[in-house]
Amino acid sequence: MRSYVPQKPLWLDKKLNLGACREVKELLRASGVRTVCEESLCPNITECFSVKTATVMILGSICSRNCTFCAVQKGIPSPIDAGEPERVRLAAEKLGLRYVVVTSVTRDDLADGGSELFSRTCRELKKMSPSPQVELLIPDFQGKIESIERIAYSGAEVISHNLETTPCLYIEVRKGAAYERSLDVLRRIKELNPEILTKSGLMLGLGESGEDILAVLLDLRSVSCDFLTLGQYLPPTRHHHPLAEYISPEKFNFFASEARNLGFKGVQSSPYTRSSYRAHTFLPVS
Repeated sequence: MRSYVPQKPLWLDKKLNLGACREVKELLRASGVRTVCEESLCPNITECFSVKTATVMILGSICSRNCTFCAVQKGIPSPIDAGEPERVRLAAEKLGLRYVVVTSVTRDDLADGGSELFSRTCRELKKMSPSPQVELLIPDFQGKIESIERIAYSGAEVISHNLETTPCLYIEVRKGAAYERSLDVLRRIKELNPEILTKSGLMLGLGESGEDILAVLLDLRSVSCDFLTLGQYLPPTRHHHPLAEYISPEKFNFFASEARNLGFKGVQSSPYTRSSYRAHTFLPVS
């Protein structure tokens, strides 16, 4: 790990007001529903919770992989909870959500990677009246076509799978993952269900070059990816992958402009953007 730590710039000054989101946190905990907002130490938690939006996390809180950028706990995952989809629906109903993002830890220990529980959770959410728009933010399911098919026909409006970083950094930060496999997940979903909208995201500041980023954007458009998120990597602790640099808001604007020129239908690009940040703004609320 590198010892040099770049000085935090003035534009990264978001303040957390956890009191403003206490109601949402208490409701979710009472419902037995986890959020990636808390598990990943997201800097947008106050903003999202205060307007009663959240990204729910299914399939437990322990990940079977060991990505060096991620704050989620690693180890031996817990058994599947068959009642989780219903609890997610009940929590979404109590919060009055119109757009729900569902994500999970990676579950390489499961034959289907957890794809059936994703599908069941989506079906449960669609029982709500009015029915919310649903985005599934999925792992790669080790590239298993049966799992990818299940997701493609789940009934979700948006399927999101993050490339996270550029190919040259995968061996350092995404152990157990493969760039081409992740790209293929997005390609297969679009081939199986052309009507579905796909989305991916990158963290910047891990040590990639500008040319690396633009090459990834081209790769994403080659598989007809519709939406893109770009955000600043912020190491959760000093034990995680070191920060290489802070990316200026001007550079984020530049990459957003390049992405739109390449044909992305929706782009969120800023230091505080995360994969589910303002996810509802990509689609008009029905």
